[in-house]
Amino acid sequence: MDITERFLNYTKFDTQSAEDSNSVPSTPKQLIFAEYLKKELEREGLEDVELDDKGYIYATLPSNVKGKDIPTIGFISHYDTSPDCSGADIKARILENYTGGDIVLSEGIVSSPKKFPELLAHVGEDLIVTDGHTLLGADDKAGIAEIMQAMCWLRDHKEVKHGKIRVAFNPDEEIGMGAHHFDVEKFGCEWAYTMDGGDVGELEFENFNAAGAKITIKGVSVHPGYAKGKMVNASRLAAEFIGMLPADETPETTEDYQGFYHLTGLKSNTEGAILSYIIRDHDRKKFEMRKEFIGLCVKKMNEKYGDGTVTAEVRDQYYNMKEKIDPCMHVIDLVLKAMQDCGVAPKVKPIRGGTDGAQLSFKGLPCPNIFAGGVNFHGPYEFVSIQSMQKAMEVVIRICELTAEYND
Repeated sequence: MDITERFLNYTKFDTQSAEDSNSVPSTPKQLIFAEYLKKELEREGLEDVELDDKGYIYATLPSNVKGKDIPTIGFISHYDTSPDCSGADIKARILENYTGGDIVLSEGIVSSPKKFPELLAHVGEDLIVTDGHTLLGADDKAGIAEIMQAMCWLRDHKEVKHGKIRVAFNPDEEIGMGAHHFDVEKFGCEWAYTMDGGDVGELEFENFNAAGAKITIKGVSVHPGYAKGKMVNASRLAAEFIGMLPADETPETTEDYQGFYHLTGLKSNTEGAILSYIIRDHDRKKFEMRKEFIGLCVKKMNEKYGDGTVTAEVRDQYYNMKEKIDPCMHVIDLVLKAMQDCGVAPKVKPIRGGTDGAQLSFKGLPCPNIFAGGVNFHGPYEFVSIQSMQKAMEVVIRICELTAEYND
């Protein structure tokens, strides 16, 4: 099976995760694909294949080197797809030798380089696209296909020396839960890599510090004709609170290392309101200041409208993995050398988001993020180049080779 066939098989499974679920995985349909992956790993000859009761899959490609101490490394990808767009009945097709023009996905649905200039970086390549009604699932089934293909290649090329390699596939990354039940001790690696980045060459070992904030506003509902001095309109207070946060510090006004406050949800009427925010910043000090600012806004509102009118529940979600990667930069040097050897120009940049690797790094497993090749994630214009997937596979293989030389 080649990497294209493998990936296309994976897209046939609907593995969308769900934020409003309390189960693990968050959707039962993820387990259907997990069972498929378990059987595929076994069929391809990997060892110690295990699917636990929470949907986490672990497997081993044994070392083919004797009498030498080689670090055990791992490769990780998630198999859930985003709740932002349907992942059911995906109709993927291959567009061979893309010429740089508009791509008609379905009648009236066009992927154009005018809107998505990223397409132009893949002229002459073979693109896998959707029909414009679902996402594709390259995030992160491309990563799974690349890891699987790399392990099969190493299995079949015993002349290429490598140490013990562990692979893992997990659910619920898209809802921020992918690393929560990951058994780092069982995985048993000195370091690992998530294959969950975007376009060719991307290498990420900096990400946002992240928190979620829930603002609750208590109003007083009174007939509007007799409301003077009595009514407290929670909807109006919600608008006032929103206005207290900097208008130029939102996702749509920031880039690179700039942090933000993002209003992700608002439910309100006169009697009560709930505002949901995510808070992001690469700088830990600025991150803490942002959380403090939320508290200051709550305090000012209560001074104006009375104690208990506004409350905030702020919960940290994950932290910047850079502080855990900096002490062991050899894990980055290996990737940079592997990319160079594979003819890939590295694009080192911060993640304006998070990955499972961020949480895993804080659980004791240094885990930067490598490109998987997909573009325009979480929507119907998502695509992946077959050549990009092949390059990612080559980088995985080369990392394994270089690690075998690590202690020379």
